Amino acid sequence: MTVARSLVLFVLAALAEIGGAWLVWQGWREHRGLWWVAAGVLALGAYGFVATFQPDPHFGRILAAYGGVFVAGSLAWGVLVDGFRPDRWDLAGAAICLVGVAVIMYAPRG
Repeated sequence: MTVARSLVLFVLAALAEIGGAWLVWQGWREHRGLWWVAAGVLALGAYGFVATFQPDPHFGRILAAYGGVFVAGSLAWGVLVDGFRPDRWDLAGAAICLVGVAVIMYAPRG
């Protein structure tokens, strides 16, 4: 159950961070307005809290592992929201990052 909870929290963190950054991008670069920027800032703030619910007590480990989730999640966001088509190297890099997440977070420790 701890691994499942951790994975759900990583997904929620990715949605908050990537979604927040996307909202800021849309508000500023695409000139959609300051309300988009404000919503992005709130989502980015929520991301900061989500990580605190991870079961592992080590901040550095959580953020290092989350980096891999962020890489894969950013590519997935691009595909689903922006019509981005990753190439095989994008996919290979994301897969490597997710293996890193598994090793950092879920490898047996003595």
